[in-house]
Amino acid sequence: MSKTINEQQDEVIEDFSLFDDWMDKYEQIIEFGKELEPLEEDKKVEDNLVKGCQSKVWLIAEDEDGTLRFKADSDALISKGIIGLLLKILSGHKAEEISNAELYALDEIGLKEHLSPNRANGLANMVKKIKMYALAHQAKD
Repeated sequence: MSKTINEQQDEVIEDFSLFDDWMDKYEQIIEFGKELEPLEEDKKVEDNLVKGCQSKVWLIAEDEDGTLRFKADSDALISKGIIGLLLKILSGHKAEEISNAELYALDEIGLKEHLSPNRANGLANMVKKIKMYALAHQAKD
């Protein structure tokens, strides 16, 4: 049985609790980006761009037997890490769970207050696009 969204969040919080220094936490975020599978070039199109990000972030959703699997990429290390972190928490769950998820881990690890206003805005837009995919998927079912 795979982990729930909240179990994934608790795991992320635990991972980040090992670091006292924000530079170490940024390194951890970048690692999440490195774990992403590269997105095929033909998927890096305008429709898949997350609007309102300072860098380019592409995001796609695929339905796998009722669960949504997300794939993403970015042209910036931190943005790629942030989307990687979100996908670690949200990918592989049912659309309804994703659209109803309360993402407390982002506050718990202190991510929002350590991002520039532009990056924090980008983060909010990444979450919004993931939830929009989930809502659209629910509407189809």
